[in-house]
Amino acid sequence: MPDSLYLAFWNLENLFDTETAPRPEKLQKVIGKDLAGWDEDLLALKLAQLAKVICAMNNGAGPDILGVCEVENVNVLHRLCEAIHSAGGRTYKVAHADTGDNRGIDVAFLYDPKVAKTSKKEWFQHWVVKRYATRELFQVNFSVGDKKLVLIGNHWPSRSAGQYESEPFRIIAGETLAYWVERIHEEQGDDVGIVVMGDFNDEPFNRSLNEYALGTSDPAQVLAGKNHYLLNLMWPLCGAGQGSLLYNGRWNMLDQILVSRGIVAGSSGWTVDGGATIEGRPMIEKKKGSGPRRFGMGKGKVDVKGFSDHFPVGVRLVGVR
Repeated sequence: MPDSLYLAFWNLENLFDTETAPRPEKLQKVIGKDLAGWDEDLLALKLAQLAKVICAMNNGAGPDILGVCEVENVNVLHRLCEAIHSAGGRTYKVAHADTGDNRGIDVAFLYDPKVAKTSKKEWFQHWVVKRYATRELFQVNFSVGDKKLVLIGNHWPSRSAGQYESEPFRIIAGETLAYWVERIHEEQGDDVGIVVMGDFNDEPFNRSLNEYALGTSDPAQVLAGKNHYLLNLMWPLCGAGQGSLLYNGRWNMLDQILVSRGIVAGSSGWTVDGGATIEGRPMIEKKKGSGPRRFGMGKGKVDVKGFSDHFPVGVRLVGVR
């Protein structure tokens, strides 16, 4: 069993299959105009750009497990794995499940099967119930040697309708997450290691995360065990003025990693080494302070030296005997 495990998450921003790829008629109507000119050449260029960053993570070793969002289907995920391998990176496998999202974008995990193992019977979709289909929470149970690790990938409803107008939807997502963390503890015990990661479209101090998802900056609150609190690892980075996305000239920490009591205490067999980090910034940023360099979509709207509108975030866990 490895003595450390590097986990990361990245919003890949509109990683869609080509314009001519088969997709449901309803979805084609929603995203068809956005995909105009999105051909095989552009998709291959974007995959190569993403692969460069993924290979450079973890000091050039690549992540052991990478959570991703804004991916259309399993085909583009397999294509991404091929691009990573071609760039000299690891040979990843894919854990993915289709969602009912209006734009057809999903949450998934790429994992190194030499390090972590899972199977489809260990994949669970937790539905976030509201008036129309949304992205659900995607739970994958991994075995790393003789230890278990539960990962929950998130991509919460966006702020596109306005931060406060759309906040109730993220509150529902936060409450759903807290419920499933509690259920996982009931099923697998209080010591199980749970890592929650994703693009939450809210910051650590917003109500959806600190009141409803029970995210906190205080390890003592997590260890007290009165509720199923999660330690949000992004607070120190927020305090330093960092963020994963630049919006209207202001850094936002929308991409986050939270860990359960079993990891904070080390009773899961894992604990956090240091803290969370922003990955890939020197490579992705055009110039310091300018924010992530986007790749874009559609002919005439693409920066082939771009990547995504989000920075990846990462954390290292170390084994505890």
